[in-house]
Amino acid sequence: MIRIAICDDEKYMSDKICAMVSDFFRRKNMDITITQFSNGEELLKFNKLIDILFLDIQMNGIDGMETARKLRGRKFKGFLIFITVLKEMVFQAFDVQAYDYLVKPIDEKYFEKMMGRLWDSMQNGSEASLLVQKGYESSIIAFETIVFCEIIDRKIYLHLVSSEVVDFYERIERLETKLDSRFFRCHRSFLINLQYLKSYKNGTAYMEGGEQIPVSRLRSKEFSNVILQYMKEWRL
Repeated sequence: MIRIAICDDEKYMSDKICAMVSDFFRRKNMDITITQFSNGEELLKFNKLIDILFLDIQMNGIDGMETARKLRGRKFKGFLIFITVLKEMVFQAFDVQAYDYLVKPIDEKYFEKMMGRLWDSMQNGSEASLLVQKGYESSIIAFETIVFCEIIDRKIYLHLVSSEVVDFYERIERLETKLDSRFFRCHRSFLINLQYLKSYKNGTAYMEGGEQIPVSRLRSKEFSNVILQYMKEWRL
């Protein structure tokens, strides 16, 4: 699932981008959600993950550039594409790690080229995300959104921070090779994201969302060492 947000105070422009984005990812057989906002204040109140953000620079109230600075200050890591009528404004985009910008009125050929490059960037940057294929559909799942992975009858269930559960067929051994060092296989049927580990006691890993995951006796000693290593790599 790719989560997309569009923030523009001109509804016709927001709807146009929505239609073009939907068409692009439909041709890629990608599952997406699109949320539209009419101003920066609404966007800043949104507390769900965003993978791609189309953000108008000139808006009433807080402008797009300041909105972007606030989002980056909150560790927003998604792709940021500015929408503007003034090319000169984009020189400030370097400060907020913008991926690209679209000049109004939007040229559809340029939009297609930009989205093609963005798609390639998402594919090449897969070390921080997991490409899940289910039938004819594909979804990109960011590692940081996965709380834990569970296997039941040859099927993997990804439990996400949004409480959504994504299922697909895969061997857990193969899945393990695709994940990074923040994940630990604490049990033959579970991989947990140490980012969401709250505590560990008596063979049970307690996750921030309230989940209780068993840790096998054979892995308990290694688990303690892995937690220490994780603290060094990811939190220091």
